Amino acid sequence: MQFGIFGVGDIAPDPVTGLPRSEAQRIQDTIRVAKAADDLGLDVFAFGEHHNPPFVASSPPAMLAYLAAETAQIVLSTSITLITTNDPVKIAEDYAFVQHLAGGRMDVMLGRGNTVPVYPWFGQDIRQGVPLALENYNLLHRLWREDVVDWEGDYRTALQGFTSTPRPLDGVAPFVWHGAIRTPEIAEQAAFYGNGYFANHILAPHFHFKPLVDFYRQRFEHYGHGRAEDAIVGLGGQAFIARRSQDAYDRFRPYFESYPMFRGSSLEQFAQNTPLSVGSPQEVIDKTLTFQEGFGDYQRQLWAMDLGSVPVDVALEQVELLATEVVPVLRKEMDARRAAGVPDAPTHASLVHAAYGDGQPRQARPRPNTGDNTSGALPYLDSDPAKPADLPRPS
Repeated sequence: MQFGIFGVGDIAPDPVTGLPRSEAQRIQDTIRVAKAADDLGLDVFAFGEHHNPPFVASSPPAMLAYLAAETAQIVLSTSITLITTNDPVKIAEDYAFVQHLAGGRMDVMLGRGNTVPVYPWFGQDIRQGVPLALENYNLLHRLWREDVVDWEGDYRTALQGFTSTPRPLDGVAPFVWHGAIRTPEIAEQAAFYGNGYFANHILAPHFHFKPLVDFYRQRFEHYGHGRAEDAIVGLGGQAFIARRSQDAYDRFRPYFESYPMFRGSSLEQFAQNTPLSVGSPQEVIDKTLTFQEGFGDYQRQLWAMDLGSVPVDVALEQVELLATEVVPVLRKEMDARRAAGVPDAPTHASLVHAAYGDGQPRQARPRPNTGDNTSGALPYLDSDPAKPADLPRPS
C-alpha cells in the first residue's frame, strides 16, 4: 500500500489578508512540501496539470524533473497529465526523460481534465474528448513499448518508422494510472491494458465513484489480468489534521470557507458527507479505513494537503502529522485487513522483474536504416555486434 500527497498548484487569496501568493512563491512552496514528504518517508508525491489561472501547474514534467534531483526515495507522479490536449508523442518523450532522471521513481496518471476552455487553447474539440483520450493513450502505450512505430489515427498526423526518444528506462514503460470520475470508457481502457485506475473522490458524496471502481475491477478480470480484487486502484482524499479535533476544525475553517470551490458549504456537513477528513489523527485514520471497507483493498491513497490559500508552514505541519501519526497506523491496520494475494502497487523495480526476472533488461533497438533529420547519420549501438563497421558515426 502506498501513501502520499498530491497538489494541483492552485492559488487562492489568504482569508486574513485577502492577498494571494505569487506564482513564484506557490511553486517554491510546492517544492518544500514535496521534499518534506520525501524526508518523512511518504511513498508518493503527485503534481497536477492546469493551464488556466489561478493555477501554476502547467508543466508537471519540469516540476518532477526538478524534484527527481531534490528527493531520494519518493515516487513522483502526476495528478493528472492531460491525455487529451497534450500530444502523445510529447508525453512519451517527456515522461521517459523524467523516468531516467528519477532512476525509475516515477509513474504517471492520465486524465481528460475538467476545464472546458483548455481544449481549444491546444487546438482540440471538447466534443471529441473521450475518443481523443482513448486514441491518444492507445498511441502512447505503443510508443513506450515498440522501438519503431507505424501509426495512423483520427486526431493527429500519421507516424512512419517513428522512434520516441529516450526509450523507457530498462525497456520498461512508466506505470500508468487512468484518473477518471465520470467516464466508464476510461475505466474500460484502464482494465483492457491492465493499468491502474484512480478515483479522485474528494468533492463528491462518500463512495459516489464506487460503481466506476467496481466496473473497472470487473473488466480487469474480464481481460485476464487477474481477479477483480487484484485490480490496481488508487483513491484521492483531502485532510486537515490537528492533535485535537476541534482545533482542526477551527484552524481549517477560514481556508475552507474562503476557498471558491467550497464557498457557501458547511465544513461540518462537507466533512460528514464527503471523503474530506478533518480532525485528530485517529479521526483521519478512522475515515480512511472506511475507504477500504467501501471500495475494497486498494494500492494507493493520496491526500491533498495544501489546497488554495493554506500557508506553506501549515501545509508542512499537516504533512508531518500525516506521515508520523496517521500513515504508520494505516499501514498496519490496512495490511492486517488486506485479503490474501492482493498485489502491491507496481514500481519500476517490480515491473523490471516481471519483464526480465533475474535477467538483464532489454536494450532499445531502433530500426538501423533510419537516419536522423539533421545529418542523415544512422543510429548505432556500440553493444550491437551486428553493427556494420562502415556506418557513419554521429559527431
